[in-house]
This record gives sequence, structure tokens and C-alpha cells, in this order.
Amino acid sequence: MLRTQTINAHSTEYNFDMKKNKLWVLLLIACCAISALLYSSFFNPNSEDTMEVPDVQASEKFPGGDGSVSTKPFPSFMLAMENMNSEILPEFHAGKALAHQPWVTAPTITFDRDGLGPIYNARTCLMCHVNGGRGVMPTKPDHGLNTGFLRLSIPGEDKIHGVIPEPTYGDQLQSQSVSLKHQLRHLKNNNLVHTVPPEAYLYIDWPEHEFVYPDGSKVKLRKPNFRVENLGYGPMHPDTMMGLRNAPPILGVGLLETIPQSAIEALVDENDQNGDGISGRQNYVWDFEAEKTVPGRFGLKANKASVRLQTAGAFHGDMGISNPVFPDQPCTENQKKCLQQPTGNDKAGTEIPENQLTMVINFTKGLGVPIRRNADSKSVLAGREHFYQAGCASCHQPNFKTAEDKEFPHLSEQVIWPYTDLLLHDMGPELADGRPDYLATGSEWRTPPLWGLGLSKKVNGAQNFLHDGRARTIEEAILWHGGEAEAAKQNFIHLSKQQRENLTEFVNSL
Repeated sequence: MLRTQTINAHSTEYNFDMKKNKLWVLLLIACCAISALLYSSFFNPNSEDTMEVPDVQASEKFPGGDGSVSTKPFPSFMLAMENMNSEILPEFHAGKALAHQPWVTAPTITFDRDGLGPIYNARTCLMCHVNGGRGVMPTKPDHGLNTGFLRLSIPGEDKIHGVIPEPTYGDQLQSQSVSLKHQLRHLKNNNLVHTVPPEAYLYIDWPEHEFVYPDGSKVKLRKPNFRVENLGYGPMHPDTMMGLRNAPPILGVGLLETIPQSAIEALVDENDQNGDGISGRQNYVWDFEAEKTVPGRFGLKANKASVRLQTAGAFHGDMGISNPVFPDQPCTENQKKCLQQPTGNDKAGTEIPENQLTMVINFTKGLGVPIRRNADSKSVLAGREHFYQAGCASCHQPNFKTAEDKEFPHLSEQVIWPYTDLLLHDMGPELADGRPDYLATGSEWRTPPLWGLGLSKKVNGAQNFLHDGRARTIEEAILWHGGEAEAAKQNFIHLSKQQRENLTEFVNSL
């Protein structure tokens, strides 16, 4: 009896403790539930509290507006916009020929296509922008880089050029030259002497590491380690900053140029006043013809103001072709042999005259954007929802309406879907090259357009995404995001495998 009473007494005490414990347990469960709700709202794109998903619009199937081009019989980034007036098509094709045919060393019997180099990266515009698409990065360590290049500068600010060029090699490393020894280097003939050496040779190694998703799925990521060999003009400045660049695709740039500046400025949120973690910034750059500072929207760091300035800069820096915008040779004052080489200058004092430069510019501006593929499939539509819910559209602004353009009616007042805000965003340390450009910091990059992304491999075999071509798939590109895009990346990471595949399928349909 006593034992029974003792047990009952203990039971009474235990029941009293249990009541207190239940309160703590209930409180703990409530806290966990609240934490789970907050976590799912931040990391789960299926949460009702995530980004709003807009209704599908019919115009989404035609990213380039009325000028969107067919992908039949095969996709191309080299087609004239579908709504281009037939009267200007001949000039478009003349510009295409100029962009496609190689330039040659001066002097020659031709006066229209001589003046290559003396140092350069490519002989034609489309040698880097292969078939109008992105560059093809080398995969083997002994294969030199031919469709990209290395940006160079030293610390300091320059209002005009955006950077202070490396004193001997300038702001871009040219790995080709007109020297016969360079052209015949595969023969390894030691008797040849450089007339003008290339600045250096550039090679890339691709070390990999493995990323593991929370669900156990794995993917390999690679990051470039570049090697600069055989410097042709002596050592570089000890504080030289270097940034690897892969050539981006050029489709739709005329439409991007026709977007009203006010529409871009409306997206600027430099101090993140709305608290969404995204603080898009406008780069301001030098207009070499207007001789004033203007907004930048082209180039990987939005360091070019217009298609004209971008094209003229490529002629000068990539091919060594002097032009009305940049009339000098690409040689620095420390490259005496380079400066002594003959030029292909015409009567106006440049190697490409204004009329030919304009043809190439207008060809580039007239390139059409392919129509969407599989836009109505269930998986693509599901991926579209995940794209918005994950927060990708915060930087990859889906659509704009272009301004009126009487000179180029095919670009005028078009509803387009480029998925870019053309602004700078801090992408974190993993994508940083530490090299500023005008107002862009070493970790800031312009949001790249996504249209045509899924056709890259079919157009030219190039699956080299991001500024340095490190990403071989859309998935890899997303996993390299950081900084302002870290939250969107985490949202993607915490999707199920099928949801991730749907999201990348949507991006591939653009």
C-alpha cells in the first residue's frame, strides 16, 4: 500500500512536470512552425509569399517583337529582323559580308580590307562572335584562346577610358600579330624573326569542384585559371589587374539600344530602398564622339554607350582596324616595332571608312531574335513559375517596349522580352575579377540578356556562359551566382530536382 501511494505521489509530481513540459513543447513547436514558414517563404518558390507570377502574354513567344525570326530549317543568330524593310536589306547583307570576311595585312592590292593589326585578337567580327553567337572557349590546356581575350589595367581612375591601361600592353592583350613567325609558329622554325611580336599567348586550365544539392544531387563546376606566356614586349606592371572575357552573342542589340533610357532608370535602386536585396546600378561611361559622360548599357560591365561605340571599339581593339571613332593603331608607345608597321589607311586616314563602319553597325543592329520554342509545354510553364518565384526576374527584367525610331522602323515600338535590366549588379566574390571599369566595381556585372540562350549549342556549338565562359550549362551558370543573386540561387538550390529541370528548361526555351 505504501509502495502504491509512493508511486502515485511520484505520478502526481510527474504529471505536474508534464504540464509544464507540454507548454514548453507547444511553444517550441510554434517557434519551429514560424521558422519553417519564414524559411519556406525565403527558400521555397512554391510559397504563397514569394514573387508574384504574372499571367502569360501572347507576346512572350516573340521575344524580338514583330522582328522575331524563325528557327526553321535551323536556328540562326545571323538573320535580318523579319519586319525589316526590303529596301534596306541590301545594306544589311553588305554589312554582314564585311563582318564575315577576313581583313588582311597592309599593304596589298585591295584598299577595302587591308590594315589588319599589326597586333590583334581576330581577323573578323564573326571569328569571336561565332555565327553571331558567343565565343567557343578552348577546353585543352595547350589550345590558345582565340574567341576571347584578357582585359588589362592598373589601379586608378580615368574618366575617359574607364581604366588606366597597363603601360606596355594597353587595356587588352592581343595574342595574334601579322608577323610571319607568328603565322608559321606551328612549324617551330627558329630561323624566323618577329617583325612585330604578338603581345603574348593565352592558355586556360579548367580545375573542377563538385557541388552537392540538399537532395544529394551533384554537379561539377569549373573555374578558369589562365596562363599568359611569351610576353612580347617585356614584363607587365607589377600591379596589373586582369579579367578574362568571352565574346557574348550579338543578336537583338539594336532592340536593346532602342529601349528608352527612362525605362532603365526606373529599375535603378542603387541603395536598395525597397529592401529586396537587389540594387541595380547604372554605369556611366565616356562617349568618345559626343565627348561627354553618358549611361552605359553594352559590354559585360555596361562600359559601352552604344552599338556604334561598341562596334568601333571592337574594330580597333580586336582587329587592329583604325576607324573614324578610334583612328589610332592598337600599339602602345612602348611597342616600337608595332608602331613602325605600314597601315591600310584610306584617304580619310583610317583603315575602315565611315560608310563601311556604318554598314557593319546597321547589320549588327538589325540581327533578329529567334521565336520561342516549346513555350506552351507543361514543363516550360512550370519552369516559368519557378523562375519568377525564385526571384530571377528581379535582375533579368522580362520585357520592355522600345521607343519610336523613324530611322529604323523595324526597331520601333516593339514589345520585347530580353530578360535583362541592363544594369550593374554585385555578383559576389566567386564571379569577381577585381577589375573596375568606369563605375563598375570588380564584382559588378551587367545583367546579360537571356534570349536565344537555349539555341547557343545549335548555333555554333558554344555552351560557354557567364563573362569568362566557365559555365557549360544554365544550371552551372545559376550555381555561380552570388552577391545580390545569392537569395535567388538559394531558392533554386532548394527546389526539387524536377523543379530545377523545369526552370532550366524554361530558360532554354527563351
